[in-house]
Amino acid sequence: MKTFFNLIQEIQKEGKCNLCGGCVTFCSAINHEALGVDSDGWPYFKAIDKCIECGLCYSICSQTNELDNEIKKDAQWKEPFGKVIEISVARAKDESLRDMGTDGAIVSAILIHLFDTQRIDGAIVSKNTRYGRVSFLAKSKEDIFASTGIHFTKSHGMVDFAHDYSTFSPSTSELKELKNHSLERVAFVGVPCQINTIRKMQALDLVPSEIIKYCFGIFCSGNYYFSERFLNLLEEKYGFSCKEVKKINVKEAFIISLFSGEQVLIPLHELDRVKRLACDFCDDFSAGYADISFGGTGAPSGWTTAITRTQIGKAVFNDALKNKLETYRVDDNPQYITLAEKKIKIMSELKKQRADYSKTSLENAGIKVIG
Repeated sequence: MKTFFNLIQEIQKEGKCNLCGGCVTFCSAINHEALGVDSDGWPYFKAIDKCIECGLCYSICSQTNELDNEIKKDAQWKEPFGKVIEISVARAKDESLRDMGTDGAIVSAILIHLFDTQRIDGAIVSKNTRYGRVSFLAKSKEDIFASTGIHFTKSHGMVDFAHDYSTFSPSTSELKELKNHSLERVAFVGVPCQINTIRKMQALDLVPSEIIKYCFGIFCSGNYYFSERFLNLLEEKYGFSCKEVKKINVKEAFIISLFSGEQVLIPLHELDRVKRLACDFCDDFSAGYADISFGGTGAPSGWTTAITRTQIGKAVFNDALKNKLETYRVDDNPQYITLAEKKIKIMSELKKQRADYSKTSLENAGIKVIG
């Protein structure tokens, strides 16, 4: 049986740890503080003698291949990017919500709908701060409004330069907070690697996975850390000021919206040097294990592409269409859904190729690759 020691050797030391915090959060010896997370988000042995070597942390890690067959079977996963019931292009009907959000604020609209209809009493999302995205337990639709979008104020622009700015939020770690609240029905919003961990937890019936009723996945080409030095290079090359950044978004390019209304489009390959290393080993772009997957890929500005993958996801999406969402008019472009699917396939294939290349590079260096 593989343990946390193996996670350190096979995942962390190879640069594949995605810093989700799941291994520490759900450690069987958590009350004995066997594991901890340092100030940079890295899991470590806090008291190695207290580890009971149960192997739970290794099993639920998204970067190992443990339980892959089980969760693929449960999700009825199919090539090339998971089970697809329907692909839609939609946005929130609420114009004020769209203005706050990114890509039409469709995820926020659905979460608000679930709160309004009392189908959830909590949602684990991410919230923007001047230091980056942080995990957040929303317990009302007002909390969803407060967490929507990736916005900045004119007082500090994109970043407080005393710190790096990160687009990644360790949402999985927020699950530990559920034990402090009397919640029974929770929605989880996360990137593909986080959804993977949730599904592994559910395959093992781990507490509190039984109260996670909805998994909403976000398309992900990678997550980034922006240092002051790197941002200065982007400012110089693309002719903008970070103090004027209002919103950031990731679609087929990295999109920076300025307070002036202008947009700066940066090719994603330009950000490779600040991409989290673990992202190069992930081959899931479109969150294939989610109930519904969302992203801007294939959708026009202000709209979101949504992939319903499960019956519960389909039911939620269709119900929200009644009063919270509106879909892109087929009459405006009859081929839009087909084009969106093609773009998702392309982005999915590119991410798989990058993951295969990264794993092959490690193997050529004499390092055995797991996952």
